[in-house]
Amino acid sequence: MSPMGDHPAGTPVAVFDKGMVLACNPPARADGVRRGMRRRDAQSRCPGLVVADHRPESDARAFEDILLAIEELSPGVAPLRPGLCALRTEAQFYGGEAEAAAVIAERLVDLGVWDVRLGVADGLFAAEQAARQALAQDVLVVPAGESAAFLADLPIETLDAPELVSLLRRMGLTTLGAFARLSAADVHTRFGSHGALLHRYARGLDPHPISRRAVPPELTAALTLEPPLDLVDPIAFSLRTTAERFVTDLAAYGLVCTTVRIEVDSNAVLGSARSWMHPRWFGATDLIDRVRWQLAAGMPGTVDGVRLIPEVVEPLSDHADSLFGGAPDDRVVRGISRVQGMVGHEGVLSVAVQGGRSPADRTLTAPWGEQASNVRPIERAWPGRIPAPAPATVFTRPTEALVVGAEGQPVVVTGRGSVTCPPERFRVSSDAPLESAPWQPVASWAGPWPIEELWWDEATSRRIARFQVVGVDGSAWLMVVENGKWFTEARYD
Repeated sequence: MSPMGDHPAGTPVAVFDKGMVLACNPPARADGVRRGMRRRDAQSRCPGLVVADHRPESDARAFEDILLAIEELSPGVAPLRPGLCALRTEAQFYGGEAEAAAVIAERLVDLGVWDVRLGVADGLFAAEQAARQALAQDVLVVPAGESAAFLADLPIETLDAPELVSLLRRMGLTTLGAFARLSAADVHTRFGSHGALLHRYARGLDPHPISRRAVPPELTAALTLEPPLDLVDPIAFSLRTTAERFVTDLAAYGLVCTTVRIEVDSNAVLGSARSWMHPRWFGATDLIDRVRWQLAAGMPGTVDGVRLIPEVVEPLSDHADSLFGGAPDDRVVRGISRVQGMVGHEGVLSVAVQGGRSPADRTLTAPWGEQASNVRPIERAWPGRIPAPAPATVFTRPTEALVVGAEGQPVVVTGRGSVTCPPERFRVSSDAPLESAPWQPVASWAGPWPIEELWWDEATSRRIARFQVVGVDGSAWLMVVENGKWFTEARYD
């Protein structure tokens, strides 16, 4: 949503970037706020001005839908900035310039954009000023060859150059027409190249052609099943040609797909959708396997359509084989993919390391070919984390243990993080119960590393301490004590 779209109608709002007005709404302009004005000057002219920070990412995302809608009517739109674009439209196709503008306005109103203003002129600058003077959902057409006359009576502030405007006003030049009557050579000598460019604007001359953005290619591949099918194998067989065309069309643009969204329709409505990632890039067989897995995880009913939508595409050159080839990597990927096809998508996992305090917290697993979500950053400090080296064997569930002092008293960690007595003996349970496990003298130990996690939540808070304990037989363990009870979390092999 635009920064100016979160306030009641009639509220003067201005978007600021680096202390300067980047955009303002009509109530703010009515009070004298202009683009390029300093924040102090804008607030002095409009004391009730609501200040909004510039959010270019959200503006661009919101404006992208508008650009796509306009491109459906007239390909080759040129975005100037979020909220402003230019295009050359075939007026004869719609019956005239005003009629063409009306079609565009109607399309944008259907999207919920009510304040649509359009201008038609010989150049970009004059067309923008015409759009600013047009009424909402209307167009102002400047006849051919009359841009200079249209601009002549506009205030000099229209140039959107505060320093030059201030100087021109002190010279007594208050309109664009007065500025346009100056000699072009004198303006260039006095104000430089930028001043000369603004002088051309004031004269109705626009040297900048429209730089149209390229219409992105349609790379989505779709399969329609008539009649609908309710078995996985026939659907996968029918999809082969579509998957091959999907890969071929991407290759024609020098692209490969590394993340694809698969949508499955059931009874003409979306029944299943999921995004899949690939460790390298998708081939036709890979796409068919993902459709199989998605349908096997939950068949939405009878399937009457499948769509392959590329969410992330990358240049083919980034994934091409090097000078020495890439056959070993290819064999590994193909082998793992075959195993995954036999045992299922969740049956083959890739392992990585993430941030955390305990070894179990730092272990990260995800299905092969997918990027794990909600990964904890490894570069953070993580107070209380066990120092290197990391244990080789991490138990799925901690096993019971017991650590005692010289006189057989349990070793306890106090509230200040100290032990009541040094550990002398310990025993850990394995297959046998803890009571029957043999005692092992302690050769050395380190710790404690106390941690109080989620202390603000009484239901989930934990207060624990970890130790590294080495027995006289050379076995080394990572142990944890919580509420007076000991457990083994991992073993150093």
